[in-house]
Amino acid sequence: MGLDQKVVNAIRILSAEGVQKAKSGHPGMPMGAAAMAYAVWGKHMVHTNIDPKWDNRDRFVLSSGHGSMLIYSLLHLFGYGLTMDDIKAFRQYGSKTPGHPEYKHTVGVETTTGPLGQGIANAVGFAMAEKYLAAHFNREGFPVVDHYTYCILGDGCMMEGISHEACSLAGTLKLNKLIALYDDNEISIEGDTDIAFREDVPARFRAYGWNVIDVADGNCHKNVCAAIRLAKGADKPTLIVCHTQIGFGSPKAGKASAHGEPLGDDALAETKKALGWDYPPFTVPEDVYARAAEATARGEEARQAWLRLMDEYRAAYPDLYQEYQAWHSEELSVDLLHDEAYWAFDKKAATRNSSGEIINRLAARVPNLIGGSADLAPSNKTEMKGRGDFSAENPTGANLHFGVREHAMAAICNGLKLHGGLRPYCATFFVFSDYMKNAMRMSALMGLNVVYVLTHDSIGVGEDGPTHQPIEHLAGLRAIPNLIVFRPADSREVAAGWYQGLTGNRPVALVLTRQDLPLYEKSGPAALKGGYIVSDCEKETPDVILLASGSEVEPCVNAQALLKEKGVDARVVSMPSFELFDEQDEAYKQSVLPDGVRARVAVEAGAELGWHKYVGLDGAVVCMHGFGASAPYKVLFEKFGFTAENVAATAMDVLAKK
Repeated sequence: MGLDQKVVNAIRILSAEGVQKAKSGHPGMPMGAAAMAYAVWGKHMVHTNIDPKWDNRDRFVLSSGHGSMLIYSLLHLFGYGLTMDDIKAFRQYGSKTPGHPEYKHTVGVETTTGPLGQGIANAVGFAMAEKYLAAHFNREGFPVVDHYTYCILGDGCMMEGISHEACSLAGTLKLNKLIALYDDNEISIEGDTDIAFREDVPARFRAYGWNVIDVADGNCHKNVCAAIRLAKGADKPTLIVCHTQIGFGSPKAGKASAHGEPLGDDALAETKKALGWDYPPFTVPEDVYARAAEATARGEEARQAWLRLMDEYRAAYPDLYQEYQAWHSEELSVDLLHDEAYWAFDKKAATRNSSGEIINRLAARVPNLIGGSADLAPSNKTEMKGRGDFSAENPTGANLHFGVREHAMAAICNGLKLHGGLRPYCATFFVFSDYMKNAMRMSALMGLNVVYVLTHDSIGVGEDGPTHQPIEHLAGLRAIPNLIVFRPADSREVAAGWYQGLTGNRPVALVLTRQDLPLYEKSGPAALKGGYIVSDCEKETPDVILLASGSEVEPCVNAQALLKEKGVDARVVSMPSFELFDEQDEAYKQSVLPDGVRARVAVEAGAELGWHKYVGLDGAVVCMHGFGASAPYKVLFEKFGFTAENVAATAMDVLAKK
């Protein structure tokens, strides 16, 4: 066999051996997709193991994340620091080779692709970022942003609705630097894809506005290479349909049994014989490593050429160069915390409206802010005035129009952030965060500070009725580790939420009202602690503590006055973020919620789940215990008990039980 084919077979065998040793995993996909992966990594992709995070590298996304041994084999062969011991530790605790690729965990992995379809949507985000940054920074003779995004996806990704959403948008935007390779092996876990999936995928993608190239023998890397060359000349995104055979070379080739279980020792031995692989287990000959090193050497030459280009760019366009550096820094170039104008508000406002005001203040201070809504910008208040609309015709616009595509929108924003150089946000109605939750979970898992603007936050939506009134959503998002859920009580708390989103290292879900809320004297940066005393009593130790988030702080403040008339001293605590409050030191938490005050009432127009850790066994909650109804919001707040009178009465009941 030729040396290129030897590398392809090394990918197949190494992948199968890793799965076999773990006695767990998916050998069939890496074996079937090895040729297309080598065509990308070995022949076309510009990458270097010297600096795996080099700005102008090509990006590679394995959307079929279950086939993770494919990318681990590639990373090992191409010298990205994965040792053979790492390959042998596949799927073991603490290893660099977990069951699905994880960003920041394994060098060379561009994104965490677990749930099918997330990867192709991330890839669309990568390609959007490249197009936007190229339009902003490139000048004649200085293509400082000029690279491709490659993605391998399979039948599972094609079936998931998110791929329809993301790829439709990619076609609309003519993302010609996006090249997706479809591992068309016609096998899923349950058997032939015919049982559930008979659509004409090439026709579907042509309808999206994609260039489609068919490769009859996807197991031949030369054929795939030729298709990639054609794709690079297209003026639109390209889908390369590679007809492959799952488990290629093994006795299980073409069978569903090759998908999600090890081949078995005997079948693995037969596979090696069929592929002409006469080496001990976990052994790769030196000529294979040498051929792989040729690709990374070419990539390093390209990186060195780019570094020289950047030196010339700095001399020719010093201001643009400095801006490029600032955009690619995780540190904000402005001090928002001490910017009085950033925090300044003087009247009641719906927090969605104050968020819109903050977005435009940020647009003037943070030039690489980019974002938009799922066809709801007028309602979400997310448009940046004067920043233009991103489109195929205008790649310089910073306002993104995702269309009614919440699922893809969130995953695309992950790709925008992962690419580097941009600070993305996206928006929809809070009730539709269910469509986004998988991607939001991936944001949290990867530690990406994407800002999710979620408006119309409760039964305060009013007349639209229970289908549009989020009830369980706050509790659901609070259950996601590493996600900051931030429900502000006034405009200055909104500013705090945005500050957290732009300066932290985690995603933030900003949960905002449709109805107007008052301003509180003590709000502002104090909200960055997650919970603080927004209105205190005269006594050093209060009789009762009223806790709330968002719009329910107002009835608590009003209840405080009613209780005072009864001789009861109440403290009101605004709790915009459980996560941030729980991270404060014990002394601070005690200063806000002293253990000695067991009479507590929590108020929130959502499910009660989560509040009991603050009110304890002696406290009470005023929350929703079912769905809402269709009526003006003031009627609903009264009917469901979110009034000062009911909060005060509940507090008196709690005190009576002491």
